Amino acid sequence: MIPSWMQAAAIEFEMAHAPRPFVPGETPIPPSGKVIGGSEIQNAMFALMDNVLTEGPWVARFEEMLASRVGVKHASMCNSGSSANLLAVSALKSHWLHPERRLHDGDVVVTTAVGFPTTLNAILHARLRPVFIDVELETLVPADDNILGAVHKFDARAVVLAHTLGNPWPLSVVDLLDVMDVYVIEDNCDALGSLYQGRMTGGFGTLATQSFYPAHHITTGEGGAVLTNSQTLKRAVESLRDWGRDCWCPPGKDNTCGKRFEWRFADGSLPEGYDHKYVYSEVGYNLKSTDLQAAIGVAQLDRLGGFTRARRERFDHLFSGLRDLSDYFILPQETAGSRPSWFGFPLTCTERIRRSDVLALLAERKIGTRNLFGGNLLRQPAYHGMFEADGRLPNSDIITERTFWIGCWPGLTPDMLNFIVEALHDACKNR
Repeated sequence: MIPSWMQAAAIEFEMAHAPRPFVPGETPIPPSGKVIGGSEIQNAMFALMDNVLTEGPWVARFEEMLASRVGVKHASMCNSGSSANLLAVSALKSHWLHPERRLHDGDVVVTTAVGFPTTLNAILHARLRPVFIDVELETLVPADDNILGAVHKFDARAVVLAHTLGNPWPLSVVDLLDVMDVYVIEDNCDALGSLYQGRMTGGFGTLATQSFYPAHHITTGEGGAVLTNSQTLKRAVESLRDWGRDCWCPPGKDNTCGKRFEWRFADGSLPEGYDHKYVYSEVGYNLKSTDLQAAIGVAQLDRLGGFTRARRERFDHLFSGLRDLSDYFILPQETAGSRPSWFGFPLTCTERIRRSDVLALLAERKIGTRNLFGGNLLRQPAYHGMFEADGRLPNSDIITERTFWIGCWPGLTPDMLNFIVEALHDACKNR
């Protein structure tokens, strides 16, 4: 039973944030955004009234729902998608894994240079060695033979790749990589709801990561998660997330192991019977989330199907309206066997038009755009001199110089989409 004051607050929120009439050229059209309603507000108020505040029953409920939706056994919520990447990569070096299975400093990881920096940063923080492969201009993800070729050539121990803007990379290689004893981490932060061969992305790899930042497919404000089918890796992720502790008691619970004060430590580093809640076996962090975030996420997960349909509809609307501009833009192409839940609508300028001119016209009309995150990250100041010259990544360089994306999120109306299409046609006329 929802109290009347909660119902009133939810109605007040929806009225305060109801969409305003669209005025072309005056109303901003953001490239991404959140869709929040009364159910999220009510859940957040219920969580607040529970007075847990930190991780609690709402987090557990959200984790269970997310794992079920994606089709994996375990989901561990954390405070961001970037933290999820850090946890997933670090878990592959955890003491929880058998010594012959865990990664070690300097082991090779195959990834791309195109994307968001915290996919790469997680590899660097774990003191692993990234090897970069190029991507295809139409899909913005690497081809399957490029992935497998790099694994063979460099004797890689892991592959860490993002489904760029929701477009799955060729996950058909995962079975081959598994046979080769190569770990796979899917950065699924931009792709919740995407399908590959009828299955949800995020459920193919050894581990997968999610982001719930307001720009993403669902939101918890700040938030993320690590997904896996491995109980061992779940333990490793949650130990690293929760200060590096050895104990696996949930928050507010004691003595789950049944011998809290009976542990013996073979190396004699701690006295026999030392409180297991304060034994730290990993160099960990505090990357936990809160019940308030998870409560919002529970309501958002209930709407994921509708959000996914809306993204696909808006992508199709834009594609239909822009297909006649193929002389000026390389239009996005979904990977074979996939059905993306598009995070954005990417366009790569051909030599007939300059990206800067297009972006200036769109900005003038208050149409928001974004570059493809950091482009070729090897050209970013933070990584100068850190890796070999990037001349072998020609498509990554083209993306840095010519690619941008526009929105296809559920908050965009048909009038907004038509205005975007019209503006891009005008940009091509005025080249």
